[in-house]
Amino acid sequence: MLIRSRLMKYLITGANGMLGGSLCPIIRAQGNVIYPTDIMPDNDNNIVSLDIADKKAVQASFRLFKPDFVFHLAAETNVDKCELEPEHARRVNIRGTENIALACKDLGIVMAYISTCGVFDGQKKEPYNEDDEPNPISVYSKTKYEGENIVKAILNKRYYIFRAGWMMGGGSGKDKKFIAKIVKLLNTESEIAVVNDKFGNPTYTVDMSTAMMAVIQKECYGLYHMVNIGSCSRYDIACKIREYLKKDSVMIKPIFSSQFPLAAPRPRSEAAENKRLGLIGLGGIMRPWQEALNEYLAELIAEE
Repeated sequence: MLIRSRLMKYLITGANGMLGGSLCPIIRAQGNVIYPTDIMPDNDNNIVSLDIADKKAVQASFRLFKPDFVFHLAAETNVDKCELEPEHARRVNIRGTENIALACKDLGIVMAYISTCGVFDGQKKEPYNEDDEPNPISVYSKTKYEGENIVKAILNKRYYIFRAGWMMGGGSGKDKKFIAKIVKLLNTESEIAVVNDKFGNPTYTVDMSTAMMAVIQKECYGLYHMVNIGSCSRYDIACKIREYLKKDSVMIKPIFSSQFPLAAPRPRSEAAENKRLGLIGLGGIMRPWQEALNEYLAELIAEE
């Protein structure tokens, strides 16, 4: 097995998102060079504008930077927006992914594609592993799964597909998802309601970034689940956040998802296990979700 010893040049799409905010510093800390891109430029963080759905723009960026490796993080991840705007979802998540994969093929380089454990229909009682057959039920999950198949078809085994669970991370500036919202509600409300009949695993962006780099160093191509250990409901997470913040006076009311209607259907369970990480000797690299959550909450509070 070849272990990389030289420094690498990484092109990163979606670098200004939650996962990119953790991945970029980790890559830099290893002495590598990065070319961070996103749909909107960010001069403060040297992030260059790139519309991944624009094939010519993608090809130009690849010719300019000549990367050794590509992390394709960019996606439309707003599940309900995808359901309401399916053409937009397909443009970004399917066409954009195809453009990145074709550019990688043209230059003979390897790509890592970020997908979701939401590609399953949620009917399995046990956690899903990488050998289970996906059956996506929302526009978002269908486009992400189609992206997986595009990557496989174009890159012919020289790829990584990393499926995340419920993403947490990014800090106060990038976290637009569940954790930051619950922290805000617990600090401002006396009672909140949280869904208790949908299950999954949090995925802490720091842990996922560390795990991705470890897999890539081993050059073990293929599909991997990357979730923190242990499944839970959103209600369980909210209760752990309340405990950490010492907000015992705030009542958290468990509710059914039917009481909180959304545009896109969600599977009953996205709970997953990291079977293939274990097979390559990295079974312990993703921590229990409670431990990862506490570390992230400490980060959020320190930023206040």
